[in-house]
Amino acid sequence: MDILADRLKNIPPYLFMQLRDKIRKAQADGVDLISLAIGDPVEPTPAYIIEALREAVLDPANHQYPTDEHKGMLVFRQAVARWYGRKYGVTLDPETEVLALNGLKEGIHSFIMATVNPGDIVLMTNPGYPAYRANIHIAGAEAYDVPLLEKNRFLPAFEEIPKKVCQKAKAFFLNYPNNPTGACADGNFFSRLVTWAKEHKLLLLNDNPYSEIVFPADRRQSLLQVPGAKDVAVEFNSLSKAYNMTGWRIGMAVGSDKIIHAMSRYKENVTSGVFNAIQLASVKAMDAGDQDIENMLTIYQRRRDIVLRVFDEIGMCATGGGGTFYLWIAVPPGFSSLEFTTKLLEEAGVLVTPGIAYGQGGEGYFRLSLTVPDDRLKQAMERIRSTIKRG
Repeated sequence: MDILADRLKNIPPYLFMQLRDKIRKAQADGVDLISLAIGDPVEPTPAYIIEALREAVLDPANHQYPTDEHKGMLVFRQAVARWYGRKYGVTLDPETEVLALNGLKEGIHSFIMATVNPGDIVLMTNPGYPAYRANIHIAGAEAYDVPLLEKNRFLPAFEEIPKKVCQKAKAFFLNYPNNPTGACADGNFFSRLVTWAKEHKLLLLNDNPYSEIVFPADRRQSLLQVPGAKDVAVEFNSLSKAYNMTGWRIGMAVGSDKIIHAMSRYKENVTSGVFNAIQLASVKAMDAGDQDIENMLTIYQRRRDIVLRVFDEIGMCATGGGGTFYLWIAVPPGFSSLEFTTKLLEEAGVLVTPGIAYGQGGEGYFRLSLTVPDDRLKQAMERIRSTIKRG
């Protein structure tokens, strides 16, 4: 008997599970592997956030079903509204324009299931985060790839999308600052995007978990800063990357009250929400953690400089994108992205992510993550230097 549902048969195994399998195998074989493939910060969650969690856990009232269940505690949603107001000058109604998420992968799924019908087209960038395509297929919709080209600063030329595609499309997934390229969008791009989306009656989703990791910091942007953006758009954000809380699984959807309402209707049937204690600790993070974000930004800037300096010395073209803790680097001539990353794994004991893993548009590049301690990063870069010099 074939147990697997048809909706899963055309979805490839999840990229980062495959990478973790490679890491486990190398460790089991005794290889001193340095992984620069997965964006999981190694610095600990700040102590005052952990203390806020401890205090909340000790309160028995927080051991029951989460307050307001799938919507998120009102105090959490109010903190999100304060955070967006302080950082971006964006006004949000915590009752209708903010929704708690069990991490952004859950949010991606909820958005798709709440707004997209089978047969709809959903636009997504290529290269792009693999979970977008998987969830589009799960919903019975069709993914339409919008290329990200280096000549366009890895921004989609959305005005060039054929009209017949736009007529059938329901939504557009974007992700700026961008994973995997590190590219950042500016206010002019977002303004043109919102105008275009309204003309074509398209919903916009900007997946923005790297919002705080931007170089320089004064270039941070939110799609919702564009006047009228909340008519058609939501933005996802998360505490994972900014506050070193990837394992806590806490994020938020903000923006269009209609989209938030649709997602809420879906979520009330599939989740009971985020543990109160995690939400309360997250309130503390958003209210008190600005300096910790700046400290992390200094760390990532230092690590970017280490990597870019080595690639410059060995003659490989590597330019730092405007944001995220990733670098998107062209592979040397004569290699595919998979061939080059395999070479680094087998000859240098360094794991990076082949660009092809993010779609055909990623061919010719690899992604390198800065989420390792400085000494291991320096060691990895010396191994890469030696491997490339050997040819």
